[in-house]
Amino acid sequence: MALPVELSSIFRNKQKSYKMVLILSMIDEYEASQQASLPLSQVAERFLAYYRNSCSEGEKVDPPPSGVASTWNDFTVSRTKALLKTPIEALSSILEVDHDNQTIAFKQTIIDKLDEQGMGELKSYALTELHQYNNQLTSGFSLKETLTQILKGYIEAKAQPFANHLLGTVFRQTIPEYLKKLPFINENYKIQGSIGQGNWANIPWIAILDKRISETTQHGEYVCYLFAEDMSSVYLTLMQGVTAPVKDHGKKEGYQYLQQKVQQMRELLPLEHLQKDEHIQLTSSGLGRDYQVSTVAYIRYDRDHIPDDDRLIADLENVMHNYKLYAESMGELSTESTPALQEDEEKEPLDPLTVSERIEKVKSYIQQKGFHYPSALIENLYLSFKTKPFVILAGVSGTGKTKLVKLFAEALGAKSFNHQFTLIPVRPDWSDPSDLLGYKDLSGVFRPGRLTEVLVEASKPSNRYKPYFICLDEMNLARVEHYFSDLLSIIETQEWQNDRIVTSTLIDQQSLRPEDQPIYGNLSLPDNVYLVGTVNMDETTHPFSKKVLDRANTIEFNYINLGQYPEDELAADEEASPPAANSFLRSDYLQLADVYRDHRDLIHKTTEKLVKINGILEEIHSHVGFRIRDAICFYMIYNERFELMSEDAAFDLQLLQKILPRVQGSSSSVKRVLLQLMQGALGKSLQIAELMEDASELYSKWNASQTAEAAKHPQSARKIAFMLRRLEEDGFTSYWLS
Repeated sequence: MALPVELSSIFRNKQKSYKMVLILSMIDEYEASQQASLPLSQVAERFLAYYRNSCSEGEKVDPPPSGVASTWNDFTVSRTKALLKTPIEALSSILEVDHDNQTIAFKQTIIDKLDEQGMGELKSYALTELHQYNNQLTSGFSLKETLTQILKGYIEAKAQPFANHLLGTVFRQTIPEYLKKLPFINENYKIQGSIGQGNWANIPWIAILDKRISETTQHGEYVCYLFAEDMSSVYLTLMQGVTAPVKDHGKKEGYQYLQQKVQQMRELLPLEHLQKDEHIQLTSSGLGRDYQVSTVAYIRYDRDHIPDDDRLIADLENVMHNYKLYAESMGELSTESTPALQEDEEKEPLDPLTVSERIEKVKSYIQQKGFHYPSALIENLYLSFKTKPFVILAGVSGTGKTKLVKLFAEALGAKSFNHQFTLIPVRPDWSDPSDLLGYKDLSGVFRPGRLTEVLVEASKPSNRYKPYFICLDEMNLARVEHYFSDLLSIIETQEWQNDRIVTSTLIDQQSLRPEDQPIYGNLSLPDNVYLVGTVNMDETTHPFSKKVLDRANTIEFNYINLGQYPEDELAADEEASPPAANSFLRSDYLQLADVYRDHRDLIHKTTEKLVKINGILEEIHSHVGFRIRDAICFYMIYNERFELMSEDAAFDLQLLQKILPRVQGSSSSVKRVLLQLMQGALGKSLQIAELMEDASELYSKWNASQTAEAAKHPQSARKIAFMLRRLEEDGFTSYWLS
């Protein structure tokens, strides 16, 4: 038989092992006497005997109450009877005490429901809970001490190297493994912690997720420890994922959605002994504000007043109880009770993976196909797409540029057979946009180009949430400004309209026949299309103008490691991840005003660097404008938001991809500019006057076959060294020379 409902959760709240040992002592006494009313002194003797025997056998158990006795051997039966008042009171719903006769018994309503089998199940239940509880004691882990150490040491740790830091192990392994052993945490729950990915997070966290609701902290509801940015406190919260709602609806409506859901959950759940207000203070800006909006209820623990482990576990069990009630109610909620934003017939599907998890899936897919690319290339490619839907992949022939685009698209579910990946080889004789967009034949019929065909498919309502990739192979065999000019101009007309990114139309409607106008007349560049151009960097190709470079991230990978070999056996295919929704890649920002309030500090820091660089570039009239300033800021913000790499590593790539391609020439001014940029990339002063005569000592350190010296921006430093060498040896230099 199943335990009566009155008994099935009697150990849900526990601060000591006393309740389990009391029930076991009563069952043992009942089995010995077969009497319903049990002498309280006999039960107390069995209770005390359990702790004395356990201690004599070296087992870890709760100590006696402090201030009464140092060991259980010093404890007396009379003291034990006094001690039992607390667990008896906690179990008053099922137990009753006759103080006159000094007996204890299960209430008659419980006895009526318990047969011999039921008594055995109750004993098994108590033993299991007691065993799990004592296992926690054996671990020697203290949640109070660990939380205190984090709050007192995290800010100092942020000044130390991120990789392999001990705190990473504490958040990702130590605390999650401890929490998994708690009796109220079962196989339905996933526990993960984070101090950031590649760089320290301002607000580290530890989340407990019911896998039936959500397996990612980007959306859904979960329990989470959130640490304030200034480490003054840690909050135990019942909260919602913020990333997906804000992406899906935009910040204003996303906040509205979160606030509606908070109100709904507060009305649905008891939330006893929890704060239910908006006074949680994590930070003044950024993701912390999103967390604050999404919190349903919380308990705050101040750094110098963390309660003991018993209180912490009892609080967590209370929050988990509310979380469990919510999960159980999910199937009973009517559509009328869900927030209005969920009632739309057509909404973009939420990605079950976080950005970092999705990127790891992409890397794994590429590796399974037997291909190897430089470290952080996939993160860079992703951030470049997120910043602007136009990317240039540059390098010598045979480095796998086209294959990279195809594999990246395939890993996201965009393949040739479903028409979400299209390869368009560029021909040397292309001289105007008609080769891509299409033309009118002599009879006046519009003949669409390959790119137009893709845009028509991607613009269909049924495809609006699928990413489409167009790869222009060997893009610079023809002059890009001639055949690609219309697309370059259209990219710059992006604007927000009904929470979507739209552009001007590509094809003049007035020039089309009436029957062609419904298909091509309103055709624009939809926000689910991503353009990639592969270019070979040699003397057979055309250079790029600044108009092209301003509108793209130019990713170069010329440093080839021929020592990489195929694996003897490729890793077995993992379980296929669902195709990525377009929200994974689509830009969330178009103007700096979209992000200024939440990322003010990072924008100021990045802009200050660019102001210094512009002062250098002005000497050769290659300084950048607001378009590049904004694009670099967006790249840095996305990187910080998704925690993909360090701030220095991200800026290194932007210096390499947005600044250096603008530098070329044969004058001494170009050399001076390169040396000043090298000074910034190395992060140290150089004797520029001496190096103007001969810079060979400088660039010889960065020969591809040698170990380069340490630098703040090593990839940019390597490229600048190469450009300096070409200038001194050939009398001319350019980013595009291989």
